[in-house]
Amino acid sequence: MSDPPDTTAAISDALRAVGHTGPTLPLRPVLRGAGGTVLLVTTLDAGGVATPLGLWVSSDGIRRLGPPAPASLLTEGLHLRDPTANLVNLLQAAARSYIERLEAIAELVDGVEDRWESISLAEIGRLHWTYRDLRKSLGRFSVAVQELDGPLGERFPGLEKALPRIQAELAHLEEYSGGIGQTIRDLLALRNAAESNRLSEATNRLGVVSNQIAAVANTSNIRMLGIAYVALVLALVSVVVLIPNTAATILGMPSAGWVPGLWVDVILILLATLPLVLVFSRPWVRGMLRGLGSIEARTREGIGDLPEVAPSQADQPLAGDGTTQPRTRGSS
Repeated sequence: MSDPPDTTAAISDALRAVGHTGPTLPLRPVLRGAGGTVLLVTTLDAGGVATPLGLWVSSDGIRRLGPPAPASLLTEGLHLRDPTANLVNLLQAAARSYIERLEAIAELVDGVEDRWESISLAEIGRLHWTYRDLRKSLGRFSVAVQELDGPLGERFPGLEKALPRIQAELAHLEEYSGGIGQTIRDLLALRNAAESNRLSEATNRLGVVSNQIAAVANTSNIRMLGIAYVALVLALVSVVVLIPNTAATILGMPSAGWVPGLWVDVILILLATLPLVLVFSRPWVRGMLRGLGSIEARTREGIGDLPEVAPSQADQPLAGDGTTQPRTRGSS
């Protein structure tokens, strides 16, 4: 018993008949259910917008889903009749739209290959997503062709004559799309490598600046240590001078008039001599005094490196050599 002639049915009705009730198209191109078998592929326009086309194979016959596909040379050359002619026209229209879309993407890839160093990651990302959408449609088409090389294809008389040609076109599409996809992945890898190099260069520059800051900090610490040494020497001298001076002040007050003059002289001599001997007999004090000349030089350098920086200049960026350019003391 032959199938009745083709009729047109709504895609949503066909999907409900086989149990698919989602708001979007199914990922699988061939769905089987109680209401029969639905075969869906998508064609792509110049902007990449997908249009679903397909056939609904049921006990009532084979009905077309979506608008009719234009007649193909393969159908005319093999003198195929409906419903096989409708199926082959649908597959040929899909394959033709994929090859045209691949050629458009290939032109975009050729346009960015020469300027891969300046192209933005966002632009490559858009190119990748465009290719990904095409691969989804091409994958659906590939599964549909595989399904037709089985029991489903037996419902379409004469399909065995056209199927090898369709399979060859599918192999060409997959090879072509694979090459474009590899090129896009290479561009992504190159851009990632370039960005990584830029980040490495920035990190190296930050490391150089950090080392310079550390060197300045070390030098400043050494010079501040010299200032501390000088302050310590002044403190030691102050202690040596302050003790006999304080004793002389106390003994010279009227309330100390009962102390004999000889004892005053002895006390003052002892208080002037003992601190001097105790302090300046220490080895570390003598060593510090011997190096006092170099310490004074460091101190002068440290004081010279204490610039006056106005509050408005506190957030000034580093100069090209990694150092700041503050206003020094006395500058306008």
